[in-house]
Amino acid sequence: MNDLNFEKYSDGLMPAIVQDAQTGDVLMLGFMDRDALEVTRSSGSVTFYSRSRHRLWKKGETSGNVLKVCGIVADCDQDTLLIKATPRGPACHTGQSTCFGELDTNGLSFLHRLERVIESRRNSAPEDSYVGSLFQSGTRRIAQKVGEEAVETVIAAIGNDNESLKQEAADLLFHLMILLQANGLSLADVSEVLGERHRADNPGLNPQTVGFGDTERNV
Repeated sequence: MNDLNFEKYSDGLMPAIVQDAQTGDVLMLGFMDRDALEVTRSSGSVTFYSRSRHRLWKKGETSGNVLKVCGIVADCDQDTLLIKATPRGPACHTGQSTCFGELDTNGLSFLHRLERVIESRRNSAPEDSYVGSLFQSGTRRIAQKVGEEAVETVIAAIGNDNESLKQEAADLLFHLMILLQANGLSLADVSEVLGERHRADNPGLNPQTVGFGDTERNV
């Protein structure tokens, strides 16, 4: 903290950009003084200095939509903060996920947002939610659905039907995400396994190979 340049700005407040630690989405921009930063670090919840109320305020203190801190870094000039956080609900007071409008539904970051939607449906009534009905049917039924979608994906691939392959692969991934959550796991857990295999300290392992079980295969 001693290296941060709060004095650069006349009000002693430093811009703090909040980024979703999983998706990379920019959630919001706030301002911090030294006290706000210290509370953020010690509490683990993003806390800003409110320029309108002239006091510290924890994001989500009334709505419950807090931002749990994963990491804090400063820019090269030490006068702007980047806070990586996990949101507990919408980051914007309008109810949207970010303060910058609609999110792009393309790209891998969408999978993390979809995962949160699946999680939110876990306790939904079956008549209100397909995902809720699957959770209530139990792991065995969810696993059965994954198997069915896997077979349909294979059939589409063998048939060289790329359009069907995309659709079936989407169904397979969707149901796999539900199965993971039913067992208390997430895509991040799977990604971690792949990362560990990639970094495995095996003779001859290099950045172009990934370990699968007891073997290595070129990526």
